[in-house]
Amino acid sequence: MASTVNIMIPLLFAATGGLFTELAGMLNIALEGLLLIGAFSAAAAAWYTGSFAAGIAAGIAGSLILSAVLAVTALKLRSNIFIAGLAVNLFASGFTVILSHRLFGTRGVVVLKDLPALPKINPYVYSGWIFLFAAWLVLYRTPFGYRLRASALHAQALRSLGLRPGVYRLAALLVSGLACGIGGSFLSLNLGAFVPNISAGRGWIALVVIFLGGRKPLGLLAGAFIFGLAEAFSDYAQGVFAVPADFILAIPYIFTLAVMTGISVYAKRKRR
Repeated sequence: MASTVNIMIPLLFAATGGLFTELAGMLNIALEGLLLIGAFSAAAAAWYTGSFAAGIAAGIAGSLILSAVLAVTALKLRSNIFIAGLAVNLFASGFTVILSHRLFGTRGVVVLKDLPALPKINPYVYSGWIFLFAAWLVLYRTPFGYRLRASALHAQALRSLGLRPGVYRLAALLVSGLACGIGGSFLSLNLGAFVPNISAGRGWIALVVIFLGGRKPLGLLAGAFIFGLAEAFSDYAQGVFAVPADFILAIPYIFTLAVMTGISVYAKRKRR
């Protein structure tokens, strides 16, 4: 159970951030790159300072900066957000390797020395739940949340009130950067090292979790837990069952696909 909870935490942060952009009418596929930049920034700061706090702050800052660049590109320059998000992912993948070589002299694993290990159930876990609850409050119990959701469905109504939908979309992208910065910092600080492409598809899975959870905060928690449980089982199964390792590693994705298919079939039958 502890492994499941730890696995789900970066997914929960990324999915919560992605929920803001999704409800603002933007499919943010840059979650993968934002997680990766957050993980690298946190690792670099922790390596130089030996401080968890500095690592978390740097992870948030790095991801926020990249999400701001995405926002300018998509909202100000009017580029296709899907293409811009893909560019962010490709940039993060290459840029972190280049910076790792420059800062640490290696394109491989960077071990964070002199950092104590995080406990199995650590502050990130509680922060993830608090962050999700705060997201629910903001999105469904505040005027800001109503307006953010209206920026996707009723943008013209917002304009008629003298409000700018772009401001709320910008806020949504920045929230996704904040969330991915925290989630990314967990990946490297919990491991005690930075590994190239440490995000390992979690940003993409976070997008699945958003739709798996019905674009609702409580659904996100359930979706992240389901994937975390499947991945924890695959980690356990590698040392227990005599089956090919490639199949075991695919278990979380097969399980997620099966659940998504089941939900889709159920939704179609319900509409009939």
